[in-house]
Amino acid sequence: MYQDYKNVELVKPSGLDLKDRLVGVQRVTKVTKGGRAFGFSAIVVVGDENGVVGHGLGKSKEVAEAIAKAVEDAKKNLVRIPLHKGTLPHEQKGKYSGARVFILPAAPGTGVIAGGAVRAVLEAVGVHDVLSKSQGSSNPHNVVKATFDALLQLRSAETIAKQRGISLDKVFNG
Repeated sequence: MYQDYKNVELVKPSGLDLKDRLVGVQRVTKVTKGGRAFGFSAIVVVGDENGVVGHGLGKSKEVAEAIAKAVEDAKKNLVRIPLHKGTLPHEQKGKYSGARVFILPAAPGTGVIAGGAVRAVLEAVGVHDVLSKSQGSSNPHNVVKATFDALLQLRSAETIAKQRGISLDKVFNG
């Protein structure tokens, strides 16, 4: 799922205190000759609020079962995101299908300034101060995936120093 990203560290769910956040539930209908068959699809974000986050989709005839399936799916897709003092290391844009997300680090005390789906992802990661703008599609599935696209492109100063083969001081002081 995350093979397009270079520095993605997949995380095992065991030993983590994961909290799940429901992003959205949709009622879907299948029309058959016997009438309408209703089902539910749920999208959930799970995270330990300390840099580990994942998202999942669950479908079922019952809402509770769809949410449970989504949580299980999210636990299979956990990744570690680099954080810097309660915010992000740098600004980043993310895109998925028609949804575009822009996330920007903010000063301490700013809070999470983000819309529904983006807010759920950023709070699950453990970001406390961030500015964001969601553009294009407001479909929660695509907005969550666009937010993950942005988060997975983030790199910490330590990672950049190691990739360039220079000291951490030189990253900041040229």
